[in-house]
This record gives sequence, C-alpha cells and structure tokens, in this order.
Amino acid sequence: MGLVGKAGFGREDGQVEVTGALRVRVDAGDEPAEPQHPLQGLRSVADRGVAAAAQLPQAEPDFVRDVLRSRPRIAEQARRPGHGGIGRAVGGERGRHLQHPGRGGFGHALEPDCRAPGSQPAAVEMALRVLNEADAWDEDLVRGACDWLAAVAPAEGGAAFVEATLAGWPHAPWWVPEEGHPASLIATGMITGTLHARGVSHPWLDRATEVMWTRMATLSEPGGYEMFGVLGFLQHVPDRDRAREVFGRVGPLLLERKLVALDPEAAGEVHGVLDFAPEPDSLARSLFDDVTVKAHLDHLAQAQREDGGWTFNWPAWSPAAKLDWRGFLTVDALRVLRANGRL
Repeated sequence: MGLVGKAGFGREDGQVEVTGALRVRVDAGDEPAEPQHPLQGLRSVADRGVAAAAQLPQAEPDFVRDVLRSRPRIAEQARRPGHGGIGRAVGGERGRHLQHPGRGGFGHALEPDCRAPGSQPAAVEMALRVLNEADAWDEDLVRGACDWLAAVAPAEGGAAFVEATLAGWPHAPWWVPEEGHPASLIATGMITGTLHARGVSHPWLDRATEVMWTRMATLSEPGGYEMFGVLGFLQHVPDRDRAREVFGRVGPLLLERKLVALDPEAAGEVHGVLDFAPEPDSLARSLFDDVTVKAHLDHLAQAQREDGGWTFNWPAWSPAAKLDWRGFLTVDALRVLRANGRL
C-alpha cells in the first residue's frame, strides 16, 4: 500500500471505488487501458530484452513467465533474475527518460498507487529499488534523484510521504499530504536504506540519516509501515554497531505492539514475518524461530494464483494499479523464495 517494503501477499480484498481513480476494462490477455507514460513507452525495450536476455532460471516456470509477460512494466522485467539486459535498459540513456528533465525526480505511476506524472518520494524509492535489484545502478540517475529529494525536503530533512503535486490526479485514498510537510519514517528510511546499501554519498543522504537516528531515538509507538522504513534503514546504514543497538530497542516493538501476524493464515491487511524479515540475513529474522519462518515460506509458496502470479492483501482501488502491484509482488515473491532456498 504505497512504498511497499514487504512481501504483502495474501487474500485479495474487495475493490475500493475512489473518485477520480482510473476505471478501465481489462479483458483476459489485454493490456490495461491506462494513460501512456515513459514506463509503458519502454514496452518494446522490455520485449526485446526478454528475447535477447539469458534464459530464465529453471525454477521460474513457464506460467510465471506468462503472467509477467502479459503485464510487462519495465520495472518488473528488470527485477527478474537472469535479465541483466533489461536491467541495463532501466539505467543509462533510456532510464533518463523516466526522470523529469532538469529535476531528477521520478513519477508517471512508477509507484502504482499514484498515477500522477509529477515526482513523488515513493516513485524515487521504487526507481532506486529497481536500479539496485536489477544491478543497473546509474550514478547520474541517482545523483539527480538525490538532488530532487534535497530540493523538496521537509525543513528537518529527509523525505515526505506524499508531495502535493499529486493533486488532481488519480491516486490511492491513503495518499494524502501530511499537514506541515514532515519527514516520513517510511519514505526516508526506505530511500536511505537503498542509498546506503550502494555506498552513495550526497548531502541529502547525510541529513536524512540524521533524521532517522533522531526519530528512532524516541520511537515507541510505530505503525507497521513505519517499521519498514526503520528496518530498511538499519539493515544498511554504515554504522553497524549503532544500528544493532537501536534494533535491539525498536525491533521487539514488532511483537510487543502486535505489528506482525505470526499466523501465516491471518486474514485482512496484515503484515507477516516475511514482510519484515524477507531474507535470512534480515535484522528482524532474529525475532522469529525457524518453525515460524518455515510456515510463512510455505504459505508464500502456496499463495501463487492459478495464473502464475501473486496478489496483495490491501484494498485494490484501481484496476490499473492492481495489475501493476500484482506484477511487482510476483517478482518479489520469487525473489524471497529464491533468497530462502525455495527455488
């Protein structure tokens, strides 16, 4: 549900009608009839990449390839293992078309819950994630994104959850600019985590890192989504001793505040163990025993739909966004299963 740093797989909730939301007719085998934007404009790049890239690992069945090919956002094609050719298409000269010229931000529905063309921190987070996972890191693109973040940063530093540029465009109902334009633990934490993982140096990152340390020092009642930002930051920030010390205090809040559903069959918009600890080396993995982790991995593997893809457990507000999220989460499910030795 915006700035997803989780697996987010589970039962599918009902559609949510939102004034101004995209309403499109999607027939079997058809592409969603949504406005053209740079990502969709790279469709031919993705198609050429699929044909030219190395063969998919045998663990990715044909029916998974089919569901991804039927909804081929370049972002999801790039994140698939074995598709370095597509990954490189995201970076370099083609990737620059995803940015707003002269401004460095990202928009154009790169984050599925906001269909506005204007730049948003969540779209920057998504772009950095794709560049990182596709091993297509581009210093110029990243520098431009950091410059944009610095230009729109809250007074304290960091990144807001939502910028007001989405006004008048279709977006999820929970995408509401916060009064006073404060820094968001979700956006700031997840963006800084990826940048630190790549060893980036930038004035915006320096200030944002201090924002995270300051906010975590008094963090006592976080929400689940805020913990995605906290954990993403602590996973990669260079000061490992300080990160472990802070995690020792804030990590147990996941259990104390019941932010994590230990039952993999829990219904509704819940966050499971793999949402907070998707990989064996995740900091939060230490909070859960092996039996619990195995149960959640089993559930993830069994949550695959008949069409080969995975879905999400938060409200679907737009058919176009639903298709985009399903592609994203299908790639993420494969990534998590592979990281845990299930593929």
